Amino acid sequence: MSIGSQSYADDPRNESVLIYLNGALVPRAEAKVSVFDAGFVLGDGVWEGFRLIRGRIAFMDRHLDRLFAGARAIGLDIGRSRIELAAALYETVVANNMADGVHIRLMVTRGLKKTPNQDPRMTVGPATLVIVAEWKEPSAALFERGLHLASVPIRCSPADMFDMRLNSHSRLNLIIALNHAIKAGADEALMLDPHGFVSSCNATNFFMVKGGRVLTSTGDYCFNGITRAHVIELAQKNNLRIETRNFALSDVANADEAFVTGTFGGITPATMLDGRPIGNGRPGPVTEALSTFYRRLRDAEGA
Repeated sequence: MSIGSQSYADDPRNESVLIYLNGALVPRAEAKVSVFDAGFVLGDGVWEGFRLIRGRIAFMDRHLDRLFAGARAIGLDIGRSRIELAAALYETVVANNMADGVHIRLMVTRGLKKTPNQDPRMTVGPATLVIVAEWKEPSAALFERGLHLASVPIRCSPADMFDMRLNSHSRLNLIIALNHAIKAGADEALMLDPHGFVSSCNATNFFMVKGGRVLTSTGDYCFNGITRAHVIELAQKNNLRIETRNFALSDVANADEAFVTGTFGGITPATMLDGRPIGNGRPGPVTEALSTFYRRLRDAEGA
């Protein structure tokens, strides 16, 4: 059965969670926005994912940095300060009696529009803010067998076309890439940059290991991943050879091991590419070592 980096174990408690909607906490079934909201009409907005670990939101400052940077890049006034957003995040998890094993999605759109068009001057209200907190743990199968990847024709785009480093609500190019991978019988798409070098997966950042060296893309055409940044820092701190540079799809085919990174799953092994095993087709020792380092760092956030 196909899975993905977003796959998770179902938890019945999520059916009754309260959703933060513009300052109010409402039942899941009542969490609704207008059909004239810029997020619905255009995908006009930014979002951020967080993990709640032992009562604390891990790496919150870095995540809020990225959220506000994205809002500035698209000229979106969130209308709330960092302190107010942090308070809203904790208000949501406290209201749901949550302490651990929780994934949080904070979404901001440009707000209500006068009419369905792309002109931001047609916005007639403040930004829409939604926070969805759910008990959500990655599927165990992700770590037991690893992700199966497929190379796809959809390319990652440069910043002057559509900046992959923005956590934008508009994800259509990435959904198309994932659809290609699913049709190929894979779990996730491995995407190239405009020059033909390996860049990113459709929902995660990509790393490969060869001869003890850890390689990832230059970062020019991939997600501005916070977990990606942590892995680079952890590799350097623990004397692992890490390089951020261009490499080809053929290099991945000949790699010893590979993995992807993201806020939800942390570090997830990737064991197949285009129907062929990467290395021996099992999670490798460097992946496992970095996973251990990352879990310690993340768990320390909740200490």
